[in-house]
Amino acid sequence: MTVSRVIEASPERVYEAFLDPDELAQWLPPTGFSAEVHHLEPEVGGTYRMTFTGETEELAEYGSTFGGTYLELVPGERIVYTDEFETDDPEMAGEMTVTVTFETVSEGTEVTVRHEGFPEATSPSDANEGWTDSLGNLAALVEEDE
Repeated sequence: MTVSRVIEASPERVYEAFLDPDELAQWLPPTGFSAEVHHLEPEVGGTYRMTFTGETEELAEYGSTFGGTYLELVPGERIVYTDEFETDDPEMAGEMTVTVTFETVSEGTEVTVRHEGFPEATSPSDANEGWTDSLGNLAALVEEDE
């Protein structure tokens, strides 16, 4: 699953929003969810852990805790990390890989997210919808700064 969005901000500013725990908690959860970042170590080999909580009864069952390890961090250019749900459900188990690239374009930064290795119970189309929503939140957050 790959999704892209042009954000009217510098690659460095957009990159920072991926690694700042307070900002990440603001923009990453899709509509209807809130997030808590339990820890985030923005260095190669560093780990992160966070929880999404559904804000309505209907979404409550979709809340999850997940985390992973940063594999590559190139400021303003690229972030690669693993992502894995904390679950006892074998259909939700398994390590995913997320690659985020930041490319300078005339309007600002084209952010491209490639998400690979989905567990059986996770739909790439749901992930696409979630990432599209999240990148919209990210744009609203960082474009205010510029």
